Amino acid sequence: MKAIIIDDELKARSVLNTLIEEECPKIKEIKDADDLLSGIKLIREFKPQIVFLDIEMPEYSGLEILDFLNEDEVDFQIIFTTAYNHYAIEAFKLNAVDYLLKPIDSEELKEAIDKAENLLGNKDIHKKLNELKLSLSESNFKKIGLPNSNGIKFVDFSDIIMLEADGMYTKVSTTSEEVLVSKPLKFFVDTLQKIKTFYRPHRSYLVNLTYLREYVKKDGGYIVMENNKSVSISKDKKDEFLTIVQNI
Repeated sequence: MKAIIIDDELKARSVLNTLIEEECPKIKEIKDADDLLSGIKLIREFKPQIVFLDIEMPEYSGLEILDFLNEDEVDFQIIFTTAYNHYAIEAFKLNAVDYLLKPIDSEELKEAIDKAENLLGNKDIHKKLNELKLSLSESNFKKIGLPNSNGIKFVDFSDIIMLEADGMYTKVSTTSEEVLVSKPLKFFVDTLQKIKTFYRPHRSYLVNLTYLREYVKKDGGYIVMENNKSVSISKDKKDEFLTIVQNI
């Protein structure tokens, strides 16, 4: 595979180049550019499989990359390299866009490259980046990207009824369908923790309290959601749950 590093900081390019050479033998050739327009020119000439792209650069942001490329030219995967704060990282997670937080960890680098290799040929990058730009420009996030076998499904928070653990996967039930996502439930618990309507009554479930239909006392107590699914409540969560629903 071939890769391009686009970053305005010489030290950052040098460190990442060294890490790739030492830890990622799958990448045989690496070139770099110090601004977005130089990077675009290099992409057209070099035709890489992976582009490591910094966001905050002079003149043009890395997020503007698709403004300069035709859709048929985007046959590579993007891995953002960023020193952004926690707020922005939430946007990356929600929109299923891959990123590496500076200073870059070698194990995370290898995982990101493996993931990018598996996604080569997938054209969802346009949709993902447009959603990411929208999320970063808004004061709050309204959608989440759900990776699945067909690509990325973007769903409004308000349309999610519940999420159920299924090993290292998660079943996401929405108002229109059920999506099996290749992420563990913990990922969604962490990602949605700021959305107050989501509550975890049991280690295997995360529910949207907006869609509560009924609380049933028998059998130790359980919830019935609007999609008719029953959700268990852990013994140590019962009092907390009842307090929350009484104040809705």
